[in-house]
Amino acid sequence: MLFAAAEKTPPHTGGLLALIPGTGGLLTVAALGIILLLVLIIKVRLQPFVALLTVSIAVGLAAGLSVTELFGTVQNSDAVSMIESGMGGILGHVAIIIGLGTMLGAILEVSGGAEALSTRLLGLFGEKRAPLAMGLTGLIFGIPVFFDVGIFVLAPIVYAAAKRSGKSVLLYCMPMLAGLSMTHAFLPPHPGPVAAAGLLNVDLGWIILMGVVCGIPAVLAAWAYAAWIGNRVFVDVPQDMLEAVEESKRAVARDVGERGGEKPVSVGTVFAIIGTPLVLILAATFSSIALDPSTGRSVIEFIGHPFVALTVALLLAYYLLGLRRGWSRKSLETVSTASLKPVGNILLVVGAGGIFGAVLQGSGVAQALADVFGDAGLPVIVLAYLISLVLRVAQGSATVAIVTTAGIVAPLLAQSDPSQAHLALVIMAISAGSIFASHVNDGGFWMVAKYFGISERDTLKSWTVLESVLSVAGFVMAALVSIFV
Repeated sequence: MLFAAAEKTPPHTGGLLALIPGTGGLLTVAALGIILLLVLIIKVRLQPFVALLTVSIAVGLAAGLSVTELFGTVQNSDAVSMIESGMGGILGHVAIIIGLGTMLGAILEVSGGAEALSTRLLGLFGEKRAPLAMGLTGLIFGIPVFFDVGIFVLAPIVYAAAKRSGKSVLLYCMPMLAGLSMTHAFLPPHPGPVAAAGLLNVDLGWIILMGVVCGIPAVLAAWAYAAWIGNRVFVDVPQDMLEAVEESKRAVARDVGERGGEKPVSVGTVFAIIGTPLVLILAATFSSIALDPSTGRSVIEFIGHPFVALTVALLLAYYLLGLRRGWSRKSLETVSTASLKPVGNILLVVGAGGIFGAVLQGSGVAQALADVFGDAGLPVIVLAYLISLVLRVAQGSATVAIVTTAGIVAPLLAQSDPSQAHLALVIMAISAGSIFASHVNDGGFWMVAKYFGISERDTLKSWTVLESVLSVAGFVMAALVSIFV
């Protein structure tokens, strides 16, 4: 069930807008709530978690929920408030996956896995196909690491390839960015698809499968645009970044020399660690379809549970990339702990999105939206994409766009009792909408511009359009596949 914790709460049509009867009042509440959310994030510059929490409370009160329903009571400590159930319901699923995935990505990053992977691919494809090698590096390495971390780790490799060839840095960074962006938007353990899967109760195996089905054609389209724009707009390698990279290399060389050196990372090991959780999760998903209940199926489903699969991959990384290469247990602990520091903000935003969804459902606002959208005649997958796209362009945060859209479309999906595959495709549409037209209100826009020394005008021509191509192509694939699912 979607938002099961809030389903039993009857719709409310009173509250602050009681003068507007029934559906009209609830739709007014929904519209004003979304407008308030955008104003708080864009104009007031309120932190997204605080903005989502504020809007959730305002929408609940305006739609007629009582203070007790929203917050519970001091006298009855056993009563679970709507805010608690919304926050806890989503984070109980998402927090563990994001935490494990983040630590896995950090070990791969610090161990030099990205450099080993890119070096091998550059050697295989040669100088002429170096942009493709960079694209594949971003695509593969982007699975376990966050988008911004991927830029930080892979940027020096882009600088080196562009400097060696004398060509535009766009020719090398754009394919790499397309790969990082696709995995960040469409595949677990990244926060967007994981949060949407938790909100809509979708098995991660289906998210992985549909993420590949929709994401690979999308990234191919983005690579084609990257090749086109990279040959038409010349951007030189930023000299300050090159100098910083050289200084870092010298520092690392000194450190490695003092410690006696480290064994190089094997590319096969990197592939094995990244692929392990994906294979285990997919095996568990399809064993429940293909196999009759048995001990063997139970074992496969246990090992393939996302919590277990990611733990197995993390332990493999600890041993193969850490302990076996001379790392101390203290180093492993330090890297793992440091990687979790940026995760707090993501988890709070996702949790606030769960609160918003629960309030929409419990107050009756979501049902009113479902009735109106249902009468509009558009498929849910199209509405999901358009809502996510508008929220993304308006306020910049992909995570906010995803969790807000998932809360809005959940009741629409509950009415038709869709399959897991169809739900996964709707999530792909939401994720595709959440990356459309990255521009000046998106932190990723400025990160790309500053890391690669691209002017704002050329960033709009290259990165903004690249994200739009990736978004539209991903949605088109999701819509086409949904016809047959």
